[in-house]
Parts: sequence; C-alpha cells; structure tokens
Amino acid sequence: MAAEKPATPKRLRVGCAGARQFALLDQQCAISEANSFLEAIELRGLSRWTVRSYAYDLLLFYRWLLESDRKLHQLTAADLVQFVASQRQGDAAPRSINRRLSTIRLLYRFHCGSDLGSKHVSLPGPHYKGPGRDHDLGLHALHKRPTLQLRVKESRTLVEPLTPDQVRAFFGKVTRYRDLAIVDLMLFCGLRTCEIIRLEMGDVGFDDQLIRIRGKGGRERVIPLPQALGRALRQYITIERPARSSSSRLFLVLQGPRRGSPLTAAGLRTFFRHRRQLALLASANAHRFRHTFGTDMARAGVRLPVLQKMMGHADAKTTLQYIQLSMTDIAEEYRRALAALDKRYGQR
Repeated sequence: MAAEKPATPKRLRVGCAGARQFALLDQQCAISEANSFLEAIELRGLSRWTVRSYAYDLLLFYRWLLESDRKLHQLTAADLVQFVASQRQGDAAPRSINRRLSTIRLLYRFHCGSDLGSKHVSLPGPHYKGPGRDHDLGLHALHKRPTLQLRVKESRTLVEPLTPDQVRAFFGKVTRYRDLAIVDLMLFCGLRTCEIIRLEMGDVGFDDQLIRIRGKGGRERVIPLPQALGRALRQYITIERPARSSSSRLFLVLQGPRRGSPLTAAGLRTFFRHRRQLALLASANAHRFRHTFGTDMARAGVRLPVLQKMMGHADAKTTLQYIQLSMTDIAEEYRRALAALDKRYGQR
C-alpha cells in the first residue's frame, strides 16, 4: 500500500475549535501540536489580538514544515536559516520574519523543553573579541556574551507625521460626528485602534473631563478630555448613536444591517481607507494620526515619562520611536543654525 501523502499546505487555515478563539485547522481537524501552544497562550490572559498574531505566525510556519517535509522536534538552527530564506522569497518584512522566528523558538521550547539551536549555533558577527582579561587595563574578566540568535536586520525608517495641511484636508472629508470623534481621539489623545473599539459609554466622564482607556496588556490609563473632542462626543451620542442598541460600547455601526452593533477594527480601517482616498492622502492611516500626536506632544515640550503614560507604552524606548526628529524638524533647526552663522560671519 502506498504511503499516505502529507496534507496540502494550502489547506491549513486559522479558525475556531471548541472554546478556543483561534486554532490551526487542516480540513476541519485541529493540529494539536500548535493548538496546545495557543491554548497556553490564551490561559496566560493575553489579548485576543496577540493570540491571533501567534496563530497566523504558526500558520505560515506549519505550511513551511509541510512543504519542506520537516518535523518540529527535528529542527536545527540551520533549518531556521532555510525558513528565513523562504520568507525572504515571499517578500516578508524583516520585522515580521523576526516575530515569526520568536514564535517558532517559543513553540519549540514549549514542546521540547529546550531552546532551539542552543547547542549548535554558528552566526557571523561584526567582530570577535576573545575570552580572557582586558589587555589594556587588566582589571576585570570579560563577561561571556550570550549566544547569538538568528535575526534579520531591520532597517530604521523615519515615519513622518502628518502636516497641518494634510490634517485639515482629511477633516474636510469627515461628515459624521462619530467619525470626527474617532479622529480626534487619535490626533489629540493618541489612542490606538483597538483602544477606540474597546471604549464604553461609562469610560467618558463629561463632568470631570476625563477618559478611561483600556490599553495593551490590560493596562488602564486616564487622560484629559479635550473640549473639541467632548463636543463631538456629545453630538454623536445625542444625534447619531442608535438609541435602541443594547451594546455598552461607545462607537456603533450607524447604518446597514449591522446598525447598532459595536464598531469593528475592519470597519474602522474601511473608514480611514475611504477618507484618505477622497482627500488624496495615501499616508493618512489610523496609526499615522497616533504618531502625529506623539510628535506634536514632543514638539510642545511634553517630558518623555509623561508622554509614555499618555500613549500607554510599557517601555520608554517605544515612546522614543514616536518622537524621532522628522525631516521638517531637521530642516527647521538647520535653517536656524544657518541664520546664526550668517550673523556671525556676515554675508559673503
């Protein structure tokens, strides 16, 4: 009898299995090896979006395992190099590849009880400094560096904030109080898409002028409610929000068969896509408005610890990525410096 062929990689998909939010399926059959890992991730209390990201990373990984006829327990560090090569051929972004490598290492450690490639690792480095004492000072022994892990170099791109003209052009295409309030929450409060979707009616305090936000990792924060945003929210709740809806969510669908149901991330993306097409602004996505908020606060002199709390970052390094100098800032400083030099040396 001929040996049974492995499952076709394209049949693998992410779906639901039992009480789990996400599971890896092959023709309606759950892949237990991956799903036991996802179940442990859910038990840790991570957010639905984090579990979803793990699930889709595993989907790509197990498709590659089937295509290359490999098994999880037999993987080596050299196999990870082949995985990176296949991802490169598929034009995956370096940051996505590194995240998938981290997911694979966590999966391997979960099932095998050891780190993948911990015994046999050979990676190129920028330089080599041998063991022993510092030959110049001779004061202390050099600490052994941790084992290098395979990673793809990520290029650091400068994210430009929106200009005032671009913001005004986008606002010119906003026609509803609900949508106006959503854009204000990103531009003047720095909220993420998921945080806007999670907002409930009781989170907005019109009397004390505060908004309670549920951020990543279950971290809550409270930020002031700007007057313009407060007016937009009052008009939305009074005029547009479906009164018969039983949902406690703040932002609801306003038309169509889903009228009165909570607004979804897909619906929010659709709104931004349509408005930036109308305004002819290819870069006016939801995250760009949040980035513009961080840049504007930094330009206004808001201290880093305060800005970190306002944006809901667990690490200050993440906040620093949002307030990198833009080309506009650099050009302005350069012109100011040139003006000072002209005064010092005079016109030639």
